[in-house]
Amino acid sequence: MVVALGIAGGLLFAVPAQAKTSRIKDIVNIEGVRDNQLVGYGLVVGLNGTGDSLNSAPFTKQSLIAMLERLGVSVRDQNLNTGNVAAVMVTATLPPFTNQGSHIDVNISSLGNASSLQGGTLLVTPLLAADGQAYAVAQGEVSVSGFNAGGDAAEVTQNIPTAGRIASGGIVEREIGFKLEELQQVRLALKNPDFTTSRRIAQAINGFTSYTVAKAENSSSVTLMRPAGYDGTIVDLITDIEQLPVQPDQPARVVISERSGVIVMGADVRISNVAIAQGNLTIKVTETPQVSQPNPFSELGETVVVPRTDLEINQSPDAKLALLETGVTLQDLVTGLNRLGMQPRDIITILQAVKAAGALQAEIEVM
Repeated sequence: MVVALGIAGGLLFAVPAQAKTSRIKDIVNIEGVRDNQLVGYGLVVGLNGTGDSLNSAPFTKQSLIAMLERLGVSVRDQNLNTGNVAAVMVTATLPPFTNQGSHIDVNISSLGNASSLQGGTLLVTPLLAADGQAYAVAQGEVSVSGFNAGGDAAEVTQNIPTAGRIASGGIVEREIGFKLEELQQVRLALKNPDFTTSRRIAQAINGFTSYTVAKAENSSSVTLMRPAGYDGTIVDLITDIEQLPVQPDQPARVVISERSGVIVMGADVRISNVAIAQGNLTIKVTETPQVSQPNPFSELGETVVVPRTDLEINQSPDAKLALLETGVTLQDLVTGLNRLGMQPRDIITILQAVKAAGALQAEIEVM
């Protein structure tokens, strides 16, 4: 249950909290069922003079020479001067249980000083995992959403022309050996760890199967065991229980983003007895130096600069004091801050001050 407070133009809006349930599959991850990150280094060719400068990017020159030598072309000790090649980093995500021969999307990012990858083609690039093994190979025409254009006096750039994407540009060459169906137990990892939610998941599973097959280990994990009398595999058991509804719980937390002026509060945030005052003190100092001169034809005296300072203190007449009683709910807090006419910066400062005073029964997280 999360209540989002959006701040725009000094207004604070509260969304009424309602106890709603979520499916188990939406709040947990299955141990071992995970994505794997792949990375590779390659060359993009066919650029219209927007590639790397070989003198400024020696790794591009070395890669180009090595590639040509593998193809039977000897260019070592030659003066290469081309702007149609760019060194790039290729990244991709290998989904779980992806079969050999399947296609995945790959992302391309320039590594040197190329100005654009528009119109380029990525050459065959092995994609490696953390174990150093190649699990996919990428190649294809790079799709770039950005561009840059200009002349001697002006230049315009839209989006990022040095980064692109190849849809289905990677082919999986190696599968990850993980036999989920052969396991007798797995762990369910909560996406938002919480002891209450973990116990509710275990209770929902045990109540549905009529067996003690689930046990809450801690706030992050629930162990799921295949019962002896169950006909299916652990995959069948996961399929049976992942649709079960569970009401997630959460700690009282206030998340503040000072850059965007957004505050998100949990529905269980409570305020102890506290008084809040809001007012502005403005001090205006104006310097108006004046020149003092002696009278005409005077034999004595000299011209000097006399300082003149005007000091104005203005305390806002709209300063108000609000009293919040013990156990104030989120709705009461929102109503009180709205009545004070708080601005975003004022609200953030007040929440931090209330927390420092020990009156905010919640955790504050500043993004």
